Amino acid sequence: MAWRQIIPFNRRAFSIPSNLVPGFANFSSKSTPYLGIPEFLKGVGKGVEAHVEKLESEIGDLPKLLVTRTLKLKKLGIPCKHRKLILKYTHKYRVGLWRPRAEPVKS
Repeated sequence: MAWRQIIPFNRRAFSIPSNLVPGFANFSSKSTPYLGIPEFLKGVGKGVEAHVEKLESEIGDLPKLLVTRTLKLKKLGIPCKHRKLILKYTHKYRVGLWRPRAEPVKS
């Protein structure tokens, strides 16, 4: 008798999520601010932002930084600790585990 009451409840709990139903759209009121190399390195912090000019001139933009390897950073003269931090946070950013904090716009 108790099983008959549990089964219909579970069917309702595992129904189709609203994001898969046509007609429901996922709208976000948050706009993603532009994220370049300076904003990314400022988000990492710990002195890494000192290399902004070097990385912008040699690498260019953030998508290229996200696929840059250790040897390229070493050739640019970036110290080991900073290379490790940059690579650690680029990996986290690619996977989606970390995003730099957005600075409030000053007006």
